[in-house]
Amino acid sequence: MNYISPFFIGFIAAFIGLLAPSMLNMTAAKTSLEKGKSNGLKFAAGAASVVIIQAFIAVYFAEKITPEIISKLQIAAIFVLVGLAIFFFTQARKKFNAKGKDKKGSSFVIGFGMSSLNMLAVPFYLVAAKSSEISLVAPFQYIFVIGAALGAFSIFAIYATFAEVIAKKAQFIAKNINYILSALFITLAIVTAIKLLG
Repeated sequence: MNYISPFFIGFIAAFIGLLAPSMLNMTAAKTSLEKGKSNGLKFAAGAASVVIIQAFIAVYFAEKITPEIISKLQIAAIFVLVGLAIFFFTQARKKFNAKGKDKKGSSFVIGFGMSSLNMLAVPFYLVAAKSSEISLVAPFQYIFVIGAALGAFSIFAIYATFAEVIAKKAQFIAKNINYILSALFITLAIVTAIKLLG
């Protein structure tokens, strides 16, 4: 049995999906700068722990989806991917603001709470799981969830660990990563369309 594929796909999906500077990863960096790296990593752990719930909901419902719904989801995925490509392209055209409001309290709880507000996470992981065509029965679905959680923690931890460098280069990183992500999502949209028509 191939246990590596679901872990790898979950990890990469979360890592790439959370790569661009955003509210979550920049708050991880900000927390690390203001409260120390340990608190930045606590924030990362709190934010990543929510991904366990989000990814599990995604794979749970993915197994209940019929082939007809899958076809409709693939069509919807094309529009979603194109929309994401447009979103990241427009974000790349804006100036990135690394400043944010100060947050008091447990860094873990703050990370958990902020990550819970990410309403696009469940459909994102559902599309990632279904489009990859990996087996989503136990234990593979749990391996996918673990991979997604570790992928999320890894990117948050990177922001927390390299907070000083990221804070200085935030404008440059935001501009270039968003262009890259825009190109990536439009490429995925084209690949999905070709698979659907093939």
